[in-house]
Amino acid sequence: MIFSVLIAARNEAGALPWLLRDLAAQTLPAARFEVLVADDHSTDATAALVAEAAREVGFSLRLVPLGPVQTGKKAALLAALQVAQAPWLVCTDADCRVGSGWLVAYAARVAQLPRANFISGPVLLTGPATFLHLLVGLEFAGLVGVGAACLARRRATMCNGANLAYRRAAFEAVGGFADNAHVASGDDEFLLHKIHAAYPGTVHFLADAASTVRTAAPATLRALLRQRVRWASKWRHYQSAAPRRLALLVLGANVALAAGVGAGLVGPALWPWAVAAWAVKLGADAWFLWPVLGFFGRRRWLWGLLPLQVLYAPYALAVGAAGWGGGYVWKGRAVR
Repeated sequence: MIFSVLIAARNEAGALPWLLRDLAAQTLPAARFEVLVADDHSTDATAALVAEAAREVGFSLRLVPLGPVQTGKKAALLAALQVAQAPWLVCTDADCRVGSGWLVAYAARVAQLPRANFISGPVLLTGPATFLHLLVGLEFAGLVGVGAACLARRRATMCNGANLAYRRAAFEAVGGFADNAHVASGDDEFLLHKIHAAYPGTVHFLADAASTVRTAAPATLRALLRQRVRWASKWRHYQSAAPRRLALLVLGANVALAAGVGAGLVGPALWPWAVAAWAVKLGADAWFLWPVLGFFGRRRWLWGLLPLQVLYAPYALAVGAAGWGGGYVWKGRAVR
């Protein structure tokens, strides 16, 4: 056995059957992986669903219930990890979908890079063809691309817990989640930063379309903002300088563009400079996103670059300010 697939689930009875079907369709032989679903005190039929599926699927599937004082995604992943049997831990979310070649792609990457300790995979947002989904999907594809490019440059900045894998020995060597267990979010990026710091050159990106994990984009603007505030709440806890610098660079560039428009309204002579700055920024973004969107088969999203740029500065400032406060509601729980 090479992989233990860890899935933290809370009230996912509606989504989890689809993921279990995808796992049953893996082209990697069933003897080479196991699936552990950690039930985070679900109040729906999640636990019963997994228990029933374990008797029917053709791979090793186990339910791992959390104890009374254990709550949250990190606690769920840790509970699953404690009973996992494989040297590599592959993580995804209960509401995700994976292709049949998902684990085979990871197996090939592990074989190709025998010294690897952490592998980040691509994630694609799916949803209806709405303007909101276009902008959210484009932004998210950009984040995936930036994370991959930084890893190629041996700068660990961002990844997504919906699609990643790490060596169990490396997880234990860096202390796992112990030093950030008080932060509800960050089960992915904190670990990425720590393994990169402890084992430079052993963190990689899996640029294989077969490894893409698909997950539904937030359906409403309110849901989007709540998700992004949750993500932003971990920024102030980063120990690594690289993601802090990247976040400040991105925020500064977008605020500067908005300020340029304001300056042009006050002093018309400044308009050529403002227009030139916008042209350079949009051109650079299009150049960067073209191969990323091609990888995902979503180059049609590129037309949303201009409206996304117009909206990004106030959006980023609002989310950053709300995330700095650290409070949000997730899965029916108030988190500080």
